Amino acid sequence: MISIPSDYEERVYAGVLGKIIGIYLGLPHEGWTYERIMAELGEITYYVHDRLNWPLVNTSDDISGMFTFLRAMPDNDYDPHLTPAQIGKTWLNYFIEGRSGSWWGGMGISSEHTALVRLLHGIDAPRSGSITVNGRIVAEQIGARIFVDSWAMVCPGDPELAADFARRAGSVSHDGEAIYGAQIVAAMEAQAFVESDLDNLLDVGLSLIPKDSAIYRETNDIRDQYAREKDWRKTREWIAGHYGYDRYGGNCHIVPNHGLVILGLLYGEDDFQKSLMITNTSGWDADCNSSAVGCLLGIKNGLAVFETGPDWRGPVADRLYLPTADGGRAITDAVTETYHIVNTGRALAGEEPVAPKAGARFHFELPGSVQGFRTEDSLDCRGTVTVDNVVGHSQRGKRCLGLRFQRLAPGRFARVAVATFTPPEARSAMTSAKYGVDREHGWKYNLLASPTLYSGQIVRAGVAADEGNHTPVVCRLYLRTYGPGDELVRKYGPEAMLESGGTYEFEWRVGDTGGEPIAEIGLEIAARDHADGGLYLDYLTWDGAPDVVLTCPPGGGNMWHHAWVDTVDIARYGKGRAYRLAQNEGTGLLITGTREWTDYCVSAVVSSEMARSFGIAARVQGLRRYYALLLCEDGSARLIKALNTDTVLAETDFAWDVVGNYELTLQVVGNQVVAGVDGQELFSVTDVDHPLTGGAVALVVEEGNLSTDAVRLQPVDQVQGIDGTFD
Repeated sequence: MISIPSDYEERVYAGVLGKIIGIYLGLPHEGWTYERIMAELGEITYYVHDRLNWPLVNTSDDISGMFTFLRAMPDNDYDPHLTPAQIGKTWLNYFIEGRSGSWWGGMGISSEHTALVRLLHGIDAPRSGSITVNGRIVAEQIGARIFVDSWAMVCPGDPELAADFARRAGSVSHDGEAIYGAQIVAAMEAQAFVESDLDNLLDVGLSLIPKDSAIYRETNDIRDQYAREKDWRKTREWIAGHYGYDRYGGNCHIVPNHGLVILGLLYGEDDFQKSLMITNTSGWDADCNSSAVGCLLGIKNGLAVFETGPDWRGPVADRLYLPTADGGRAITDAVTETYHIVNTGRALAGEEPVAPKAGARFHFELPGSVQGFRTEDSLDCRGTVTVDNVVGHSQRGKRCLGLRFQRLAPGRFARVAVATFTPPEARSAMTSAKYGVDREHGWKYNLLASPTLYSGQIVRAGVAADEGNHTPVVCRLYLRTYGPGDELVRKYGPEAMLESGGTYEFEWRVGDTGGEPIAEIGLEIAARDHADGGLYLDYLTWDGAPDVVLTCPPGGGNMWHHAWVDTVDIARYGKGRAYRLAQNEGTGLLITGTREWTDYCVSAVVSSEMARSFGIAARVQGLRRYYALLLCEDGSARLIKALNTDTVLAETDFAWDVVGNYELTLQVVGNQVVAGVDGQELFSVTDVDHPLTGGAVALVVEEGNLSTDAVRLQPVDQVQGIDGTFD
């Protein structure tokens, strides 16, 4: 059984940071040759996104795959004998073909797209990624390695298990040398929790792949080169001549790019900046190669690896995007994703999960973490404020977010906030169109997301004032919504005045936003006299079911409908009806919400001129995991449970009319599912066989159309005694 190291959380966090920093560093020049990089950019010693008009924090298949495919573990009760076929079902549940999560380059060009098409046509993994089905060139591209890191990090000190997980996960879409490239990296990363010597790590990785493979031979050849040639540029040239793209076909073969990972690790000599410089400057699939190097060095050396050289962490601020059919997890951060990995590793080790500060969404317990909090630039902010992770000042843990302000004048404010939905700088990556690519703005993987915070939910936060403050400070919670024209509109919650050393715990039921999606939540600081000082945010979290009507808000804009993850063939918004959907083949869903929603009631007045079935869904956990109330063309109403396949939980005769409107209601409480039409209860079912415990809501249509003007969500029990208005 896996043994969990004492510093497991910090080492995983360092690996996650190394992964995403490597990706953000390499994305702008992904696919470039060494010669072009040297001619246009020179050696890559720091982020170059601004020189190429790219956003720093961006969507990436490397990120989506790493954090999404591991969800096969919790979705299958942390089964250590998880099969490739089960991981393939995870692909089908979370990946939306042509829209999110991967590079949709087409059959025979993109290995991942090829594999997904195979899965959709009933070819289960591992055949879906095999050389037998797809041919050697397609099967041996780089993808199996780019999402392997999370599988390694749930196996600390167990390289054999990590390599086996890499094989199982990689075989969904790849085979042959691609699997060996994934296995050697996974084994090295798992062993890096207990071994710091790079040569020993290489030996361990090599011991777990075939000795007659190209990956084995190439790794040893580069080690031999390193022993006799100390100029990395000459060894890079040697790799290009002996293991280059001219010898290994396809769009992005594993063998050439594996060579650049080994090159960066050996010649970087344990220096994070130097290792990433060598790997990125060498070209080819820069972000993939850079992320493997960054992740391994992060795991091996811990958070100290980022303390020399330039500030790698500050600009990133833990931010990452994870677009899948589970849109409530799209806007996330490195700390949140770290704990998903940590608790999977702990489950495999037979240990209980950890949840800092009673499971608070933002808890700042990992050193240096800011979890996406940034200062807000505003014309009425005349003071300056900085954010940093500090030890102490916490009532619930060891660390908190320190907010230092200077020259704060009366009537002026300092603000810090965190995104709860797609931020303005990421809006160029939003689209519901298939196969969207916009290199000019720096994205090629669509960002489909739902907000994480909705009206009616309860926000809680703990704050403390610095004991050195000479002037009382007033702090209050606020949020910003996407209003008319999609500009950000600020709305205020409760406030508190804190004397020097004082503490306060906020509790705020978020009021009605009129359908405007919530873009961010933050803390505003003001003073009644000129002030310098500090405030500490101990935690910030929210819970409970929303109390909200989802519809086109007054003034319109576009962000209200981008708050839905669109998986249907055609969607029209605000033209005649708020939502008008069409699905040409199979089943399509329009999804909004988060996995944290548990007990609630969802309703909508829907109509359809033609459909095989249509209705509403609750506890939606992707494309193939949900409960749904459907009206069907055969004159029936059905309550179904989708869990990879559909199961009819209850059924009755119900003849619907193509000119009729029907109010569908679906209530979920515990494992009880109650469904009704037009105020009349049709079904009440207790689901005892692997019930879905939480999830979003959706409109569902199968081969036809569906229209509605609004979707209503309500808590089963209304929260009493908490103000639900804005100032």
